[in-house]
Amino acid sequence: MIAAEFAAKLRGRERTVGYWAVLDAPVATERIARLGYDYVAIDGQHGLVGYSGIRDGMMAIDAGGRSAGLVRVEANDLTAIGRSLDAGAAGVIVPLIDTAEDAAAAVHATRYPPRGGRSYGPMRSGLRIGPKPADADAATVVLAMIETPKGLANVEEICATPGLDGVYVGPSDLCLAVGGAFPGDPAVSEAFEDAVATVRKAAEKAGVAAGIHTAGGELAARRLAEGYTFASVASDLVHLEQVAAEHLKVAGE
Repeated sequence: MIAAEFAAKLRGRERTVGYWAVLDAPVATERIARLGYDYVAIDGQHGLVGYSGIRDGMMAIDAGGRSAGLVRVEANDLTAIGRSLDAGAAGVIVPLIDTAEDAAAAVHATRYPPRGGRSYGPMRSGLRIGPKPADADAATVVLAMIETPKGLANVEEICATPGLDGVYVGPSDLCLAVGGAFPGDPAVSEAFEDAVATVRKAAEKAGVAAGIHTAGGELAARRLAEGYTFASVASDLVHLEQVAAEHLKVAGE
């Protein structure tokens, strides 16, 4: 079972590498999910997908047969999290976590009673996880994004939240959180790197997974070498544009 195996690997702080999808393009997502990434994440917050895109993306990832499917949900909301899990996600990445209470609410949304508040209706997830609630709880991962000034200040308490499987750095927002005028602002590079290290150390201290979004494989390898336990690579839209531009450049020379 891919979901259960992925959960065990992530919780064991083994190195995992994922891919990020923002396009509602299931055929492309299926191709990516055949390559061997540990997970493919569908971006339901900033991606160009609605619920049907999340559902079809999960089906495409399952068809690929090699990756677990994650969803970055649009908000720390019981319904949004439940729908993504019912669509077949093996886990959720929850944005804009400021406090341990926020993290606890995210965990609560991913667990069935009596451990949480998830409503029972596993339209797709029951095909792969469960259908017993306890089995679903055991195989479902929940990750809290650290990307705000409050989240950074409270990262140790967030990492210590019972049931939380890990934290995930959103580098664009984290750069703004430390005073950057724009994502990647070189004027705050030192403060940004300090923040990235702070999150990694807090996760290590708590014994939970530490993840980060990266622009490409080279940076992903660097973050993993620094001690992050999982990293996501770029996105399908970014890579499509980059490759198309490179071919145009070569053809026009």
